[in-house]
Amino acid sequence: MADPNDTRDTGPRAGSPLWAYLTTVITLGFTALLLAQWLTGPAHLAGLARSPMFWMLAVLVVLGELRPVMLSSSMTVGGTYPSTMFTFAALLHYGLPVAVLTQAVAIVVNSAVTRKAWHRVMFNIAQTTLALTAAGAVLAVLCRHAAPAISWVPDGRDLLAIALAGLAYFSVRALLVSGAVALHERRSLHRVIKTTIGHQSLVYAGLLGLSPLVVVVMNDSPALVPLFLAPMAAVYFTATLSVRRDHQATHDGLTGLPNRKMLVGRSEEAIAEARAGEKVGLFLLDLDRFKEVNDTLGHPVGDRLLQIVAHRLTHSVRPGDVVTRLGGDEFAVLLPSIRDAAAAREVAARLRVALTEPVRLEGMTFDLDASVGIALYPDHAPDFEMLMQRSDVAMYLAKEARTGVEVYVAEKDRNSPERLNLMGDLRRAIDRRELRLHYQPKLELASGQVRGVEALLRWRHPERGMISPGEFVPMAEQSYLIRHLTQYVIDEALEQAAHWWRIGLNEQISVNVSARDLLDSTLPDLLGAGLAQYHLPPEAIQLEVTERVLMTDQAYTADAVRALNALGVQLALDDFGTGYSSLVRLQRLPVSEVKIDASFVRRLGESVDDERIVRSIIDLVRSLGLRSVAEGVESDEVAARLAEMGCELAQGRLFTEPMSAADATVWLSEHRDRAVPDLGFLRGSEVLDPQTA
Repeated sequence: MADPNDTRDTGPRAGSPLWAYLTTVITLGFTALLLAQWLTGPAHLAGLARSPMFWMLAVLVVLGELRPVMLSSSMTVGGTYPSTMFTFAALLHYGLPVAVLTQAVAIVVNSAVTRKAWHRVMFNIAQTTLALTAAGAVLAVLCRHAAPAISWVPDGRDLLAIALAGLAYFSVRALLVSGAVALHERRSLHRVIKTTIGHQSLVYAGLLGLSPLVVVVMNDSPALVPLFLAPMAAVYFTATLSVRRDHQATHDGLTGLPNRKMLVGRSEEAIAEARAGEKVGLFLLDLDRFKEVNDTLGHPVGDRLLQIVAHRLTHSVRPGDVVTRLGGDEFAVLLPSIRDAAAAREVAARLRVALTEPVRLEGMTFDLDASVGIALYPDHAPDFEMLMQRSDVAMYLAKEARTGVEVYVAEKDRNSPERLNLMGDLRRAIDRRELRLHYQPKLELASGQVRGVEALLRWRHPERGMISPGEFVPMAEQSYLIRHLTQYVIDEALEQAAHWWRIGLNEQISVNVSARDLLDSTLPDLLGAGLAQYHLPPEAIQLEVTERVLMTDQAYTADAVRALNALGVQLALDDFGTGYSSLVRLQRLPVSEVKIDASFVRRLGESVDDERIVRSIIDLVRSLGLRSVAEGVESDEVAARLAEMGCELAQGRLFTEPMSAADATVWLSEHRDRAVPDLGFLRGSEVLDPQTA
C-alpha cells in the first residue's frame, strides 16, 4: 500500500534549504559514527564477532529494520521500525559504538531491499546515530554505563536513567525526521510534529520499554531472546489490519491515490497552518474525451488509462503536493504552499505536459489532455468547500474556452447567489409550466410561402419581468435543469403542432436543443413517445443544434443521432458560420437545413467580407443538397440580396416578430397557402410589439 504521493526518494536541489539541512545532519551523524568506531577499536569488535549472542542481536536488528510498524496510512513521517527495541538493547548492553554500527548495517540492508535513494539512506544512518549518541550521553552522565569493552546489565535502580535516555533518543529522532519532512513538504515543523507525535510516541514507548528486558534475558537466558519476535508479530498483524482499514477509507481502490476524505483533511490542515502571505492552491483536473475511450474500448482499458494518469500526475507535482482522485476521470491536486497564481499556472502547465505524452494500450495510441481549474486560499475562498467549488468553476471555464488552464475569476463566476436564486426560480417555473413558446415563421424567399416556424422560449418572471433566453438557457445547460427544460419545450411544441395539424396548419416546428441534449440517449425515446401521443408524423418537428456540435466526433457516432435519423426527425444547424466547421464534418452529420447566423446577415450591403461569407455558406449548403435559412432579416434590401445569392428560406423582423401561440395561429391561418412574390407585403400591421418577443 505504497503512497503514490511519496516523493521522498526525489533528491533535493543543491543549495536548497532541504539540501543544506540533510548535508548538515549527515555530516554530524557520520562524524559521530566514525568517532564512536575509533573509540571502540578493532580488537573489541573482533571479540564480539566470536559471540553468538552478538550475532543473534545483530540479526534481530536487521530483521526489525526490514518493515516498519504503521498505525495509519496517512502518517507523515512513516512508520516505526521494531529494530529500535534491539538497537537500544545493544546500546544498553554493548555500548554506543556497537549500537550505531549494527543500526547502520541494518539500514544499508533495508535500503538494498527497498531501493531507497542514497540521500535517504545516509540521512537515516546519520539521524539514528545522533539519536543513539544523545541516549548514550544521558546514560554516561546518570549511571555507571559499561565501558565499550564491558557488557552492562541494568537493574531497577537504572530505570530513571534508561527512561531519560529513551526520551532523548525519541526526541532527537522525532525532531530530525520532522525537520526533514517539514522542509521537503514545505510545511511548518510545528504542524508536522503535532500530526505525528502521538502515534510515534506510543510505539516508541512500547519498543524502548522492552529494551531493558531484552538485555536481562540476553544475560540470563540468551535462548529466550527470539521469543520477543512473538509480540512483535502480534503488533505487526494488528497494525496491518488497522492500516488496511484506514487505507480503504481514505484511498481510491483503483489508483491508490488519496480520495476526497483525505483531500478534505489535508486541505484543512494546509489552510490552518498557512501563515500571513502564504497561499494554498487547489487544482481540479478533468480528462478531456475520456468517455470516448470507455465507450469504445471498455472499462478495463479505461481503468488502466486512469492508473497511468495517476502515475504521471504524482511524478509531475512538487514534493509535498497531494494528488487525489475524486471519481471517474476527475482528479484534484492540493498545493499546501504556493507563491501566487503564476506559480500555480506553472505547476498546472507541467501536469498537462506530462499528460499529453501519447499512451499506447491494446495496440492503440491515445492522446490525452485535461482541463485544469485553479483556486487559491485566501485569494479566492476562505475554506475548503468554497475552494473546491471555485476550482470547479475555473475548470469548466477552461473546458468552455478550450484554454486548458484557468484561474478562478470572480467576474466569470456564474454561481453567484443571484444566479442560484434564478436557478431555483427556473426550476419552479418549469414545474408550474410558466414558460411559454413564441413562434417565428420561416418563409421561402422565392414565393413568400411559409415553410415552418421556429419555437423560441420566453420567460416572464413574476418579479423581474421578461428574462432573456441568453441569460437562463446557458445557466440551465451547465446544470441538471437542461434535461427538464428540453423535455418541457419539446412537449409544448408537440402539443402546439398537434393543435395546428388538426386545423390544417401542417407547419413544421423547429426546437432548439443543446449538444448535450443531442447526445442524450433518452432524447429519441422522448420524441418517439411524444409523436405517438399526439399522433404526429416525424416531419412535424425539427431539432436545431448549434454549429459547435460539429467540433466533437461524438456527434457522428452517438446512438442518439442515429436513432433520431431512423425515427425520421430532421436536424438543422443553427448559427452556422460562427464556428470552425469543415466541409467533411458538415457532410458527415445527417442534417437537412443550415441556418446562417444573423450577425453575418445583418451586415449584408455594409461589409464585403460578410457578403462573401454568406455567399460561400449558401453555395456550400446548396452543393450538399441542404436548405439554407438566413436569420435576422430586417430589410427588403437584405432579403433581395439573399434571394439573388440563392438562399432558400429566411426569418426575421422584416416578416414578423416572434408571436405567442394564439397570435401565431391567427397569422398562419391568414397566410395559409398565400404566395406573394413581393416579400414587403408582410410588414406593417403584422409586426407585433417588441415587448412580446
